[in-house]
Amino acid sequence: MKVNKITALRLLLSITMIIGFASCSKKSSSKNASRGTGWNVESKKAASSKKQVAGPGLIFVEGGTFTMGKVQDDVMHDWNNTPTQQHVQSFYMDETEVTNFMYLEYLDWLKNVFPPTEDNYKYIYEGASPDTLVWRNRLGYNETMTNNYLRHPSYADYPVVGVNWIQAVEFSKWRTDRVNEALLEKNGYLKKNAKTQDVTAESSFSTDTYLAAPKMTYGGNEEIVLPKGAKKSPKAGKDGKVVEQKNVYAQRSSGIILPEYRLPTEAEWEYAAAADVGQREYNIYKGQKKYPWSGSYTRSGKRQSKGDQLANFKQGNGDYGGIAGWSDDGADITNAVKKYPANDFGLYDMAGNVAEWVADVYRPIIDNESNDFNYFRGNRYTKNKIGADGKVEIVTLETMKHDTLSNGKIIVRSFPGQIAQVPVDENETYLRQNFDKSNNINYRDGDKQSSKYYDFGSSESDTDKVKGDKSMYNSPKHNVTTDSLGSMVRKYDRSNKRTTLINDDVRVYKGGSWRDRAYWLDPAQRRYFPQDMATDYIGFRCAMSRVGPKSDKRKSARN
Repeated sequence: MKVNKITALRLLLSITMIIGFASCSKKSSSKNASRGTGWNVESKKAASSKKQVAGPGLIFVEGGTFTMGKVQDDVMHDWNNTPTQQHVQSFYMDETEVTNFMYLEYLDWLKNVFPPTEDNYKYIYEGASPDTLVWRNRLGYNETMTNNYLRHPSYADYPVVGVNWIQAVEFSKWRTDRVNEALLEKNGYLKKNAKTQDVTAESSFSTDTYLAAPKMTYGGNEEIVLPKGAKKSPKAGKDGKVVEQKNVYAQRSSGIILPEYRLPTEAEWEYAAAADVGQREYNIYKGQKKYPWSGSYTRSGKRQSKGDQLANFKQGNGDYGGIAGWSDDGADITNAVKKYPANDFGLYDMAGNVAEWVADVYRPIIDNESNDFNYFRGNRYTKNKIGADGKVEIVTLETMKHDTLSNGKIIVRSFPGQIAQVPVDENETYLRQNFDKSNNINYRDGDKQSSKYYDFGSSESDTDKVKGDKSMYNSPKHNVTTDSLGSMVRKYDRSNKRTTLINDDVRVYKGGSWRDRAYWLDPAQRRYFPQDMATDYIGFRCAMSRVGPKSDKRKSARN
């Protein structure tokens, strides 16, 4: 009887061990197996688990719904910011406005890579340089700012001004490439220090080029673009054929390359500035904020800083900061960033200091009936240009695009090493319901169907064209041409039949500035300015889209 018990115990122990080993074996074999095919996808699964990291200088802004537009009395009777309910996805935004020091990094890089002393590149540096003459005034002595504001170290942490909308967009593109270039180098995909020692006008890094054709990056210099984990000279197989290794360059799926830096949309900027999350109670907001901070006043009510101004703005006629000493706002023109408290998202100077460019083309209304999710007006869809050899076409010195602005300034819009872009065509738009053309700026507003002269009863050939003087936005059309001697001829539109300044080349700017009264500090306020002109009170900050989950934090109820 005793022997039977021992035998049974041994048998039970053996069965338990077998089941345990089988379970471990099963777990280990299925750990990296695809739930779709059962195949081992270890490398892809590892990449898929990576979460987006915030790029340099960026703060995470969790998305949500909010009332976009002014809910206070519209004393100006503009009716250009009627309240609408909008939803914004999570995104990242610069903690501060782009400073002089940050912009000088851009200019120094351009000067080193595209020397302005060479005729081929002279418009690159010149076209990117801020307009320092914006400080001049006919009846004011501001030459100190004209000569020093951009480059003197005392102003290094002050927001850059004199930058038009186009220059801000080009800076954002440059910043995208430099950040991703550093990330790829850090992860072993690019030769160390190539970004400073090997870069030239004919050999530079572009994120889009690297993703589409990595071997064409840096002018095709394969000693710089390193295939991580791959042998430099693959050995031939048994059949004598040399098979190139695949997936040896970083891709979107690698989780290393960040989305592009860009200007925030108007909806994103207003949502981030208002920061209603600071007044949230369960699933509602406790009233609309008048300013990026709580309360109806521009001075602090906290005991430690009571009476201090919470932003840099014009307080009255001839009063740009208050009387000397306590308690002025600490600035007469702009001020260094982070001198005033951050809002509830951790963003500084979302009211005052400088107003800021956003990405949107200006229109008097927000068309929430068409879209209430990630609203943006200004979409122009493009695609990579494919050459006769079937490969993407890289911009060269000969194919650089130069644009002449309405004021005669020449800028460069595509740089050597980038992929040439062309508008999308019928191959992308045919039988689509969500978009049907490349340029969507005038969708439902300003196109021929929006004109009062549009005749719905006429034949199609008659309705395809609307005369310029009958278009919805009959704005001035300044013209810049070059005569036979190469001299620039500027033609100013002096027509007295123009009815508006609004066209497809005016952009929204948000927030108050050091030149504005407190009325303009409301995040809902919106104004417009030509995209190719600059001022001494408009700057900008960058944003980046969030990929992946809305938030990484687990939600819990507030007590």
